[in-house]
Amino acid sequence: MAIDVRKREVALRPHAPRPRENERGERRQRPGVRAFDRRLREKHRRCVRARRHAQRRRDFRNHGESALTPVVPHPPLADYYDAPEEREHFVRDLFDDTAPWYDWSVAFLSFGSGGMYRRQALERAGLTKGARLLDVATGTGVVARAAAKITGDANAIVGMDPSIGMLIAGRPKARFSLVEGGGEHLPFRDESFDMISIGFAMRHFADLDTVFRECRRVLRPGGRMLILEITAPESRAARTFLGAYMGGVVPALATVIARDRKVGRMLAYYWATTRDCVRPSVILDALRGAGFSDVNRHVELGMFSEYGATK
Repeated sequence: MAIDVRKREVALRPHAPRPRENERGERRQRPGVRAFDRRLREKHRRCVRARRHAQRRRDFRNHGESALTPVVPHPPLADYYDAPEEREHFVRDLFDDTAPWYDWSVAFLSFGSGGMYRRQALERAGLTKGARLLDVATGTGVVARAAAKITGDANAIVGMDPSIGMLIAGRPKARFSLVEGGGEHLPFRDESFDMISIGFAMRHFADLDTVFRECRRVLRPGGRMLILEITAPESRAARTFLGAYMGGVVPALATVIARDRKVGRMLAYYWATTRDCVRPSVILDALRGAGFSDVNRHVELGMFSEYGATK
């Protein structure tokens, strides 16, 4: 069999050497090396940004905002809205869209024990028969319904929320008044209520100082303030477990069951605001700064915080 020598010579002919320097005399790098360097630099920049963001979150949780700025409950969450001023519209739209599933979501998160806990918390805060209560950010009225069972008079209970969708969803079960409005501007006269409750919604306000001062204004002398919140555990292991459950498992299951991604997104947002919320000391200081006395915090199961205060 004959071999084509010309083809063999062409195949074995060495390639012309590539210049190692460019026209400016700089050493050239192979394409693979350049791509690797770009990836390495980008990875470094991402790590630096992540460290800075984590430090800002730690500083925020420890100290909150400065005295010259509003006392916001958590820093802006870039995964959900682009700027702080968009928070209010995002939260309202989110709860409007998911209102039909809200009561189910609350029961799912609390394994069905939420009603009993809310009633016990209200009683610990001093709610008694015949008292007049305002439930700020009432949602579908889950806290207000528990309060009505204690006071014995649904007419003495008022639930207020900025989400029309939530109020519509809660109307069939509510025997008390429902009012549209936000906590920053309460449409009531001074000294109108014996107690004000905020159930697992403090994290959605734009300025805690404004809300707390408004609440104090409409409370009667000696009136009580109760704020119910979930506080992220200090333990890294507990925090990781709770984040995996509330931020991963619960939203995923809710999306499948409800067949609506917005429900899962709402629950994921719930955990994000819990994770990044300011420390309890910042909330207690904000209550004192608003003029409240006898400010305290009661904790159940290491994560359910009950903030109490007196006018």
